[in-house]
Amino acid sequence: MMFYYLKKYPVSLVMMLVIIYLSFFKPPTIEVGRIPGFDKIIHFCMYGGLSGMLWLEFLLNHRRYDNVLWHAWIGAVVCPIVMSGIIELLQEYCTTYRGGDWLDFAANTFGVAVATLIAYFIIRPRIMKK
Repeated sequence: MMFYYLKKYPVSLVMMLVIIYLSFFKPPTIEVGRIPGFDKIIHFCMYGGLSGMLWLEFLLNHRRYDNVLWHAWIGAVVCPIVMSGIIELLQEYCTTYRGGDWLDFAANTFGVAVATLIAYFIIRPRIMKK
């Protein structure tokens, strides 16, 4: 069963592993000019990219998807949001060098929502035409 997911969703799985790594590694202590809200933009891009890639790989692998579209809603919307919430909680309660932030979670969720709108209303119709 795992090989099925590795074959069908390789980029998404790599992106998940990268997000998990980036969420828990101890960043170097470098003082760089701070841009307000820059970390929220990064969160938006990480989870928007993950959700968008999950949608893309799902749509490409299931062109005749009428009866399984709900799988995409769970896999590309619910799972990234739940994953981001769990990561934020683990950062808060299981690390000393990271803190969970509800605004990070909101940025993650907003990234998933925007990626879903783009995937469902722009990418899906183009893939279904082929």
